Amino acid sequence: MHSSFMPPRQVKIGDAAAFAGTTPRAIRHYHEIGLLPEPERGGDDRRRYGYEDMIRLLWIRKMADAGIALDDIRDAFTTAGADSGDGVAGILERLEDTLAEQEAELRRQRTAVQRMRTEGSRMGLLSDFVTERLKSLPEGSLRQADLDTLLVTERIFGPLGAAVQATRFVVLATHPALREESDRIDAAEEALDDSVAVDDPRVAQVAVERHAFENALHAVIEESGADEADDALFDAWDALHPATADDGSGRREAGSMSAFEAIGKMPYDFSPARLRCMELAAELSAQDSLAAQNTP
Repeated sequence: MHSSFMPPRQVKIGDAAAFAGTTPRAIRHYHEIGLLPEPERGGDDRRRYGYEDMIRLLWIRKMADAGIALDDIRDAFTTAGADSGDGVAGILERLEDTLAEQEAELRRQRTAVQRMRTEGSRMGLLSDFVTERLKSLPEGSLRQADLDTLLVTERIFGPLGAAVQATRFVVLATHPALREESDRIDAAEEALDDSVAVDDPRVAQVAVERHAFENALHAVIEESGADEADDALFDAWDALHPATADDGSGRREAGSMSAFEAIGKMPYDFSPARLRCMELAAELSAQDSLAAQNTP
């Protein structure tokens, strides 16, 4: 016995959307952008969709679900037609390349997250080149402020600059007396706030103390052989970046601003008195360098 049911020759937009797994609003959008031709309308002035319209709609939905942009789908239909598939093939090739790039980026992001979990959220923010310099230290010997400073330095001067600066924190972490003196001088500098005049005697006094401390720290670095480790860092960096070893451009992050630009954009809430203290300490260091050059 033959079934009395006969499929419709045409359907309204609601039925077309339901069959294709989309919405009437989406189909109207396809019409607006020229992706799906406007079908004929019935006596009630409503759109009617036939078999070929539904095939085109299914093509659109399947390709959109695969991640192909609607504009690319339209171009594929326009240039080569859905039947030949030539336009679609070209789009699929480009899409595959894009997805491969996205997959590589996801792998990079996942590796970064795993590294932060392994190294610790603060340590893991630094590059491998920097953290490798710090791995010999006992757990917890580095302070959060130390890691924050290295993060800023890496942003400005790149991994090599931060790895060299890490030497300072390695020595402070392993020499309690130096760390204590460093804390004392840091506190003295912080006390030079906006209430202190630039010509206050305390400004020059703290500058002298900072200069003496830096000399003492440098002496310990030399005695411990850490300065030789710094030389090895430069060799290791040049080995990793042979193409940029001569001009030094590889010592900053790719696409990053220059050190001069970065320093000018990093805010530091230093009072005029504290800035003057820093200038005086730098002048004392310059005098030492000049005296050393003039010594026979």
